[in-house]
Amino acid sequence: MATQNPNLQPGGSNPILNKDPSNMSHEEHETAKKAAAFGYGPLAHVGTNAGTHAAFGGEFQPGRFKSVAERKFANPAPLGLSAFALTTFVLSLVNLQTRGVIEPNIVVASAFGYGGLVQLLAGMWEMAVGNTFGATALSSYGGFWIAVGITLTPGGFQIVSSYEANGGSAQQFYYAFGFFIFGWFIFTTLLLLATLRSTVAFFFLFFTLDMAFLLLGIGYVMTNSAGKQPVAIIKAGGVFGLLAAFAAWYNALAGILDDTNSFFVIPVAHFPWSVKGREQRAAAAASNPNGMKQA
Repeated sequence: MATQNPNLQPGGSNPILNKDPSNMSHEEHETAKKAAAFGYGPLAHVGTNAGTHAAFGGEFQPGRFKSVAERKFANPAPLGLSAFALTTFVLSLVNLQTRGVIEPNIVVASAFGYGGLVQLLAGMWEMAVGNTFGATALSSYGGFWIAVGITLTPGGFQIVSSYEANGGSAQQFYYAFGFFIFGWFIFTTLLLLATLRSTVAFFFLFFTLDMAFLLLGIGYVMTNSAGKQPVAIIKAGGVFGLLAAFAAWYNALAGILDDTNSFFVIPVAHFPWSVKGREQRAAAAASNPNGMKQA
């Protein structure tokens, strides 16, 4: 019968507390879990209930996550990603002034209905399946699109006209809208940090979105007194927005396709330093232990 180790405390000498979790026995893992409950040991900042699935943008999971075999809900990530992608795609084309279109009024409908409401619902379902990252990201961007819809509704909420009515100008509105966009740049940067050990496709989505927010924010705060933004910067933001839209669709498709409904699955490319990447290198080394010598 195993006995409680008296060194199971911060600064203790128990070697278990310094051991790699992947090399622990069952008893050592249970001991480390007890230590983690008090905020120390190798599992203190690791999800101890994690399953065997590696990070996957199709599930909107930047780290390892539980098996979905017994999940009672469908995967809500492709729905949320698709809602985000379409609305971003349309607004980015407007930012690029495609075919001479410069007014974003058409975005209002998709911002409320698809990018807003549907994405917000997908975020709530992510919460139901236990995905904190997905719930935070999809719900927040759903709220973002609802806010954009409110702002752009022609004559509905009179946000733009209220600046002019109070002695301001269109320039002040664009400055304020730039501040709003910069806030989303900061938020997206925080989410970007959580994708650094996931997949290239997942990271690319948040990187391009982050750049889009940064460039658009800069463009809006550089509006001149006549209410005109620097076209080149706004268009650059539109380019990154388009890339983010297609990256979102790509990750959504990765979450939809499997060997039961498709003749192929699309690659998501795990980073070499990710958990999956290290596992693949370890497996390759184990299958060819003399590879180093042969090279």
